[in-house]
Amino acid sequence: MGVRPPSSGDDEKPDSIEFGIAAVDAHLKDADLSFPATKDDVRAELGHEHIPYDVHGSDVALGEILDDVPTDRFDSRQELLNALHEPFEEYRRNRSGSVVSQVRSLLPF
Repeated sequence: MGVRPPSSGDDEKPDSIEFGIAAVDAHLKDADLSFPATKDDVRAELGHEHIPYDVHGSDVALGEILDDVPTDRFDSRQELLNALHEPFEEYRRNRSGSVVSQVRSLLPF
């Protein structure tokens, strides 16, 4: 997942904000992790990394999200990302419950 931040009015192109599995994917690019990999392999390499789970930059340790993944082995990077998708969505839904947070996430500023 990724969202572009609002424009500041200048002509400079804004960077995107990565969160959820897009942020995990960015960490995987720099990690020394090969596939197939077990949940323990992922936890050892990236479990300590704090991954943003919403556009506001709220984060959670990847190791905590891995606890909610039912699969213990991932044959590919994509399989890992697919397995992480629903736990990240569930975490975001459960932690971003305020009405103000929900409205803010819908507005472009």
